Amino acid sequence: MCFHTSQIQKVKKIENHYKVSLVDEKARETFDAPRFHINGFTHPYMLFIPQEEPSKLVYGHWGIVPESKKNAEDIAPYYKEAMRFGGGLNAQSEKLFDHFIYKNSALTKRCIIPVTGFFEPHEHKSKKYPFHIKKKDDNLLSLAGLYTQIEDTLTFTILTKAASPLFAKIHNKKNRQPIILKDQDVQSWLNQDLDESDIKFLINSNYNDNQLSTFTVSKDLFSPKVDSNIPSILDKVDYEGIVL
Repeated sequence: MCFHTSQIQKVKKIENHYKVSLVDEKARETFDAPRFHINGFTHPYMLFIPQEEPSKLVYGHWGIVPESKKNAEDIAPYYKEAMRFGGGLNAQSEKLFDHFIYKNSALTKRCIIPVTGFFEPHEHKSKKYPFHIKKKDDNLLSLAGLYTQIEDTLTFTILTKAASPLFAKIHNKKNRQPIILKDQDVQSWLNQDLDESDIKFLINSNYNDNQLSTFTVSKDLFSPKVDSNIPSILDKVDYEGIVL
C-alpha cells in the first residue's frame, strides 16, 4: 500500500505542469519547501487537484474522512479510531462503488495527487526494505485519489489496485500499487461526465512501468525514531540479495 511519498518540486512547477493555480497564496511558502519523506500516518497536509475545481490546486489531510462527520473537530478522533484499518490513507479501487465512504466520492469527488515519488516495502528473508519509485525524467507523477469535505477541511485518499508485473516484484507481500495516471488521462480523471464504466476503464489502464526508476533506499524510512525527511532518504542504498 502507498503510505509514504515525496514531493520536492516548487508549487510553480506543479501549477505549470497541470495548468492550475494555488487556491491559497499564503500556503505557497509552506508547500515550496521540499518534503523528501511524507509519512501518511501523520496525516499531513498535501496538495491535490479536485474534480469540483479542476483549475485549482488545494490542500487537505492525507486520510479520507466520511462526510457523515459534519464537524472539523471530529477529524482527529476519527483518525485515531481509523488507525486499525489504515487511517483512510489508501482506498482499494475494487471497492470504489461499494464502500460506504468511497461510493459517495467516486462520481463527484475524484482528485489528482501530484508527487515526485513514493515508497513501497519489499520483503526479503522476512525483513522489509524500502523501494523509492519515481519517473526516470524526474517529472511529476499523478496519483489518482478521492476526497471529502468536512466544513472547510478537505481530506483525501490514494487509490490502489492489483500490482503490475514491476510492482509485484517490489511490493511482493501485498501485491498492490497506487494508481498512476498517464499524462493523457489526467484531465479525463477529473471529467465531471464520467460514469462508472468510464472510471473503471481509467483505473484499469496500465501505466508504462518502463518510465519509472526504482531503487532501494535507507531503512531509516521505517524508523519512527529517525527524522527521514532529509535529502539523503532519496539516495540509493544497495542491499545484498535484493535484485528485481
